[in-house]
Amino acid sequence: MFNYLIKIEYNGSNFVGWQSQKNGKSIQDTIEKALKKILKSNVRIIGAGRTDKGVHAFGQYANFKYIKEIKDRKKFLDSVNFFLGKNLISIIDIKSKKSDFHARFYAKKRIYEYIIVNRQSPLSVDKNKAWLIKKKIDLRLLEKGGKIFQGTHDFSTFRSASCGANSPIKKMETVTVKKIRDKIYIKFISKSFLQNQVRSMVGCLKYLSTKKWTIGEFKKVFKSKNRLRCAPPAPAEGLYLMDVKY
Repeated sequence: MFNYLIKIEYNGSNFVGWQSQKNGKSIQDTIEKALKKILKSNVRIIGAGRTDKGVHAFGQYANFKYIKEIKDRKKFLDSVNFFLGKNLISIIDIKSKKSDFHARFYAKKRIYEYIIVNRQSPLSVDKNKAWLIKKKIDLRLLEKGGKIFQGTHDFSTFRSASCGANSPIKKMETVTVKKIRDKIYIKFISKSFLQNQVRSMVGCLKYLSTKKWTIGEFKKVFKSKNRLRCAPPAPAEGLYLMDVKY
């Protein structure tokens, strides 16, 4: 049995999320159907992260096991992408891995980025690809809030009620903010995240940076470990899984 790791890029707008679900089309199901067409076998893929409905990816990863060796990697990529293209999913790369490799459990770092467009006018090119915030954002406060998230903390405030993680304690390695013209990029790096954690943190950063909350109120909400005190989560369309490090 051969074990393969694939790198995946996708536009998540028309999917119910990564994970296979009964209530709509998932990215996982769509890829598995394409693999079945070219490998002539039922193949189950294991994703590195379960992105939510509407979330995009430049660097999602998944592994699958197949009884035969895939020798012609170029042909494999051309064939699978032929079936995936209309769904705005692309397999970027494929690599052989050891038999015990697991895309989710072997991940050492996950990198997410959230994109905000801070302007008055509506989105056109970036529609469904960023969060439009019309109220002026104080970049200094945004950066200050991001630094507060860094380190090992209990992130219960930002945890979805349906989150299945064993512990709310996570180590946020870095949170960085970059602005290019009217676009703001917030990058989060951690080994793992709670369900809805990034979007919930961005929602709170919006309240802080638009001065709906003071820095003191922001800290109190974070330390409260109370989901009910969290700001509304940022919309899914601004969130991207950028990369996973192994």
